[in-house]
Amino acid sequence: MGWREDILPYQKPELYRSVWQLANTITPFLVLWVMAYLCLSLSVWLSLLIDVVASGFLVRIFILFHDCCHHSFFRSRKANEIVGMVTGALTGFSYQKWRREHNIHHAGNGNLDQRGTGDITTLTVDEYLSLPLFRRIVYRMYRNPLIMFGLGPLYLIFIQSRLNRKGAGRKERLGTYATNLLLLVLSGVLYWFLGWQSLLLVEFPILYLSAMAGIWLFYVQHQFEETYFEESATWNYETAAIQGSSCYKLPKILQWLTGSIGFHHIHHLSPKIPNYHLQVAHEQNPAFHSVPTIGLFNSFRSLQYRLWDTERKKLVGFAGTNSQENR
Repeated sequence: MGWREDILPYQKPELYRSVWQLANTITPFLVLWVMAYLCLSLSVWLSLLIDVVASGFLVRIFILFHDCCHHSFFRSRKANEIVGMVTGALTGFSYQKWRREHNIHHAGNGNLDQRGTGDITTLTVDEYLSLPLFRRIVYRMYRNPLIMFGLGPLYLIFIQSRLNRKGAGRKERLGTYATNLLLLVLSGVLYWFLGWQSLLLVEFPILYLSAMAGIWLFYVQHQFEETYFEESATWNYETAAIQGSSCYKLPKILQWLTGSIGFHHIHHLSPKIPNYHLQVAHEQNPAFHSVPTIGLFNSFRSLQYRLWDTERKKLVGFAGTNSQENR
């Protein structure tokens, strides 16, 4: 495959576009945050409605943070790190910790021997059937949409993003501590001036809804029926990018809020492409027009897929394991 070479021209960040994205994303987010607070005195429901819109902008801030983690937002490594730390703090993520986990995800996406870091845990049918009953129940709970998208955001915000992994390096550990301290200080200042009720009613819905949307994007862009999984011996990076990452077609406003990350096959093929070049890279290269494409409404079908069937080479639901279990 020569597709990676075809998209090399799109890997160049444009300073004015990156700076403009920061301005047209962070400024409206802060304005909406203040509006949500001021509207609390008029109507809690109006404030919550503004929170919904603000959460969309926080998702977009996360996409800019995501680009910085790939060093694709600016040509300068230092600029990516500084902006990455700032946008990471706004979204609740430590730059060093999240960058490491996400790079592992990119390096082994679809590799059955490298699962578990930075992605949605997916067992094969055989692995699931070999588990004792209790661990099957735990996996079923993990893959249940109510748990994944209901409790998942709470776990992501308050536990996973706040703790360092065992064996984390000094820079990664200090980055997590610094992010946690900064968030604690900001929360304390807001609590002091606004009160805990106002802080809770404004900030918590924004964080929760944006985290839910983030988990959904990570889920749907790899968890579709004809996705790609192979063992290391036969795994291929380019095939994993093209076949194992969906082209998620969203309405224009949602595409803008998600930084065109729906062109996920392009992103996985070359993480160095900034978000504002993803769509044109897809459109100008006919080889990408036949990649797995998912629309907004049919994307919800992905919720039924829970296990990888190594024989049929596709994701299946738990019901598909019954016949194999009884053999």
